[in-house]
Amino acid sequence: MRIGPYQLDNQVILAPMAGVTDQPFRQLCYSKGAGLTVSEMLSSNPKVWKTGKSRQRMDHSGELGIRAVQIAGSEPSLMAEAAKVNVDMGAQIIDINMGCPAKKVNKKMAGSALMQYPELVEEILTAVVSAVDVPVTLKTRTGWDREHKNGIEIARIAERCGIQSLALHGRTRACMYKGEAEYDTIRAVKKAISIPVIANGDIRTPQQAKDVLAYTGADAIMIGRGAQGNPWLFREISHYLETGEELAPPPIAEVAETTINHVEQLHSFYGSFQGVRIARKHVGWYLKEQASNDEFRQVFNRLEDASEQLQALEDYFVTVEKR
Repeated sequence: MRIGPYQLDNQVILAPMAGVTDQPFRQLCYSKGAGLTVSEMLSSNPKVWKTGKSRQRMDHSGELGIRAVQIAGSEPSLMAEAAKVNVDMGAQIIDINMGCPAKKVNKKMAGSALMQYPELVEEILTAVVSAVDVPVTLKTRTGWDREHKNGIEIARIAERCGIQSLALHGRTRACMYKGEAEYDTIRAVKKAISIPVIANGDIRTPQQAKDVLAYTGADAIMIGRGAQGNPWLFREISHYLETGEELAPPPIAEVAETTINHVEQLHSFYGSFQGVRIARKHVGWYLKEQASNDEFRQVFNRLEDASEQLQALEDYFVTVEKR
């Protein structure tokens, strides 16, 4: 799949997820086979750009792969300025968030709330595309709710405004993340527009990925929650799509090395205090994917020191390998 001048290595993309797709996680997923990774969404409000959180999200120093940065907001001029600032900071693709269902985002008329206002959508897309000389992409949902599913209308606006690819989550905003994603709308959108379409929602196995691509005709798939604690999913899907063969699960030695290295990167990127706290959720996801160990997880979550976290993980995996 191609986005503007950029040829992706494969059809498997890491979805932007607030509080998850920071630089350490993006780099990990890229190393495990993601064809593209997308940053956490950045507010278009310039008042928050100098906060520690925003500075970390805007940091792309030494980052491998195509640097795609997602921005969120509702003011066309501010969105355009945010796009320019992030391009100056190293973004090679700007992605616009019109899919986030979170209440605090929607209250500001950003995220999926924008799907209620097609005219404003067009203004924002036009402003951002005109402001930068890099490809601009869009992530949306199927609509605001089941009675107002306008995914096709928004997709046509996007194509008309010069958007280079469209990622579509198979749920409405009202659905949040409940129930099952539907792919009929994604299929209809793919037939309605000529730009690349990326299918998103509930894809957790190589077979699901293949089935969704076949049914929707999408050009690629986007993995979100399925990658939490399971970054190997990218190479497993890519391999299956290329060969039809399923890869064996990663050996426990690789799981141990990946988990420990990831936690070390979190400590380094955020500093020991914040890194220790952020590491807890990632370790919880790794444990859940491998074989949930609630006792160890509870012990790990009480640790306050970075070195203690690393030692606890090393001891834990030594025990697991001996079983």
